[in-house]
Amino acid sequence: MEKSFRTSTAVGAVVEFGLVRHALLAKVAAGLIRHEDVCDAHPELLRAAKNIGRTTGENCPLCHDAELVEVTYVFGARLPSGGTCPTSRSELLKLERREEPVQCYAVEVCVSCSFHHLVRKWTAGGRRARRAQAQRKEVGE
Repeated sequence: MEKSFRTSTAVGAVVEFGLVRHALLAKVAAGLIRHEDVCDAHPELLRAAKNIGRTTGENCPLCHDAELVEVTYVFGARLPSGGTCPTSRSELLKLERREEPVQCYAVEVCVSCSFHHLVRKWTAGGRRARRAQAQRKEVGE
């Protein structure tokens, strides 16, 4: 399995949620949040993690039994309402290069204890809008 996808065509900033994850794990370690409250991944997320997830090389920070996997979801116009999960880097790049803008989310999942956390999100696509904006600048509008 490939390691996590890295976006190369993101239009705006890539938002990383590492600090949020660190704070969450600190609260679990301090007993402020129960394991059951963070180990509650949706069955569809677990299914995607088992079947198309990419290994991260990091063990689960809670159960330490299994390696975390990363699942990427892409949402946008003319995509299924539940989004789509690209299974390869080339499939993700194709979705990121769409004329319509798309929202991309990478989620880490432990298939052993059901821990999950949003790792990063980014916006991509919208090539038509960017092209039109560039043409307006050339014309001097």
